[in-house]
Amino acid sequence: MNQLDTAGVNPETSLPIRPKQSGLWWRKVAKSKYLLLMFLPCLLYYLIFKYLPMFGIVISFKDYSLYKGIWASDWVGLKYYKMFFNSPDFWILLRNTFLLGIYKLVFGFPAPIILALLLNEVKNVLFKRFVQTVSYLPHFISNVVVAGMVVMFLSPSSGFVNRVIESLGFTPIHFMIQPDLFRFIYVGSEVWQHIGWEAIIYLAALTSIDPSLYEAADIDGASRWRKLWNVTLPGISSTIIILFILNVGRVLEIGFEKVFLLYNPATYSTADILSTYVYRTGLISGNFSYAAAIDMFTGVVCLFFIYTTNALSRRISQTSLW
Repeated sequence: MNQLDTAGVNPETSLPIRPKQSGLWWRKVAKSKYLLLMFLPCLLYYLIFKYLPMFGIVISFKDYSLYKGIWASDWVGLKYYKMFFNSPDFWILLRNTFLLGIYKLVFGFPAPIILALLLNEVKNVLFKRFVQTVSYLPHFISNVVVAGMVVMFLSPSSGFVNRVIESLGFTPIHFMIQPDLFRFIYVGSEVWQHIGWEAIIYLAALTSIDPSLYEAADIDGASRWRKLWNVTLPGISSTIIILFILNVGRVLEIGFEKVFLLYNPATYSTADILSTYVYRTGLISGNFSYAAAIDMFTGVVCLFFIYTTNALSRRISQTSLW
């Protein structure tokens, strides 16, 4: 065996000598240093605003006092969790939050899929770009502006909707003080605001479908509906499943800002949700431990939802987040 053959071989064991893992790790870091620098702001964001605040969860098990601080406050265990579960507001808040999240999932999740499928069938490029641009622009409007627009359009005196109702000979409707209408108003504004932006993901997924599949379907004489059902939807099914799992995990995490801007005491029976209750209990009333316990409960339920949905998806369709 010459010198070249014996290079990198341990003479005692006749096994190849593996380079040290630490050396490999540093070489990988040096090779990807620019990519890591680009990723650094994202990492710092999650560390500072997502992971570090988790230490504050401990106040849900303590009788937190601003004067004593977190660690010096008295330990009370599950006191505030039991207080919340025994509260008469518990089932009302859970029902309102769950129903609002389900309505948003039922009406808001398929809307961008339908829009993406419709745009995919449009042959006029200019019209397609115009519709796509108009549909995703509301995503960049602040929730404060959107809530103001909703209140203005639904105003009983000068709102556009009530003017149309009056022109038809009907009495104006006070939309914003009707508890039964709040969920439809909220979900409708959410769909209008985000449908175009979320459709971009599905449009990107549609571009990955092999055009030869459509050509084969044309040769077989398949109609547009059959091509949609047998080629297009299976081609983006993995994207749909992944986004569905993420949306299910956020069923109870309804956006606080828009609900807070749209609701009022007259609609508390259907509009008051966990996040708004946490705001009033924690920041307004100053009961931080009780508010932290409610927020912790919400996070645990969301984790359960996303874990269960992911497990079911992995078993049924072999597609999952992990």
